[in-house]
Amino acid sequence: MNARSSADRAALAWLEGNVRIEDAEYRRALGELSRTGQPALVLRLALLRCAARVATLEDMPCPTAEEAQRDGGPQEQAYARYLRGQALATDGALLPVAHRDMVGPASGGSALARIEDPQSRLIAAGVLFRQGRADPQVIAQAIDTASAQGWRRPLLAWLRVDQERARVAGAADEVARLQRRIDIVGQDAGR
Repeated sequence: MNARSSADRAALAWLEGNVRIEDAEYRRALGELSRTGQPALVLRLALLRCAARVATLEDMPCPTAEEAQRDGGPQEQAYARYLRGQALATDGALLPVAHRDMVGPASGGSALARIEDPQSRLIAAGVLFRQGRADPQVIAQAIDTASAQGWRRPLLAWLRVDQERARVAGAADEVARLQRRIDIVGQDAGR
């Protein structure tokens, strides 16, 4: 389906920091799905876009609980709650496989490390951040994941989170080291 490949290209463009391509691919996917007249498909696309924003710690309006309830089934509703950082204990089994272990008391840095797909790992880290549970281990994993992929937008976001953590801790050398990384990654970021 053309919509799926456009949605995938949109997410990748967002992570790479290319807003113009992300918007064009998202609109292309939305156009394809709109022709089906199926609200559930449009909701899934909105959830995919929301997930990419969560991975980069962006505050973009995601589908509301009411929209997910109205247009989606149990899986879409569970994923919408998860992306908002409000998953229920019963949502784990309904989430995409990569995220199932991220719901419940055992979720956190160790569960995050078991997620193999880099994009899914960053989404899960973003969910932990929304829940106020992004400890230094989670932050380090998110930075390492984004860096290994060369994904500018999440790397900058997570470096800034780590820099703020270092600033609060009074670690001036660490703040300066992180600023050097931010400066390097931020070069040519105006694409």
